[in-house]
Amino acid sequence: MAKLVFGMNLSLDGYVDHQEFAPDPALFRHFIEQVRGLTGSVYGRRLYEVMRYWDDDHPEWTPEIHDFAAAWRSQPKWVVSRSLTSVGPNATLVTDDVEGVIHGLKDELEGEIEVGGPDLARSLTELGLIDEYQLYFHPVVLGRGKPFFAGPRPPLRLVASDLIGEDAIRLTYVPA
Repeated sequence: MAKLVFGMNLSLDGYVDHQEFAPDPALFRHFIEQVRGLTGSVYGRRLYEVMRYWDDDHPEWTPEIHDFAAAWRSQPKWVVSRSLTSVGPNATLVTDDVEGVIHGLKDELEGEIEVGGPDLARSLTELGLIDEYQLYFHPVVLGRGKPFFAGPRPPLRLVASDLIGEDAIRLTYVPA
């Protein structure tokens, strides 16, 4: 049975914004290895559209960025959206029965499936489908933006804390 994990970079005040801060080299290497180990990813429309950046090579990319893109491209993706009519390579559009599709993925697959996007994570949390939350805190205060928990924070139990790189700490929680 697969495990559904919601994890993102966030500021100390709880906001996610990929344009406001970036991982240091050690944390980026961690993300490359993490993505390589995923069974797949489930995305909401907004974050999927951001992540489509990795579908095409760019001449300014470093070897590490190419590694991340290759890992991301190789994994299956399921995109939950009512407004999209198509998705890119190695992706499947999910327009209805999200709960049934996610239950099916968890039952049929092994390993870890990443959940991408706070709004999708809120919906899956409300359905009791997320098995683990990984919060990657950075020493940044944004004061605005999209909160990691897009709805009420579910009851959680801390199971791990890890310093990754020079300034990020990952707190891992499971539903209490």
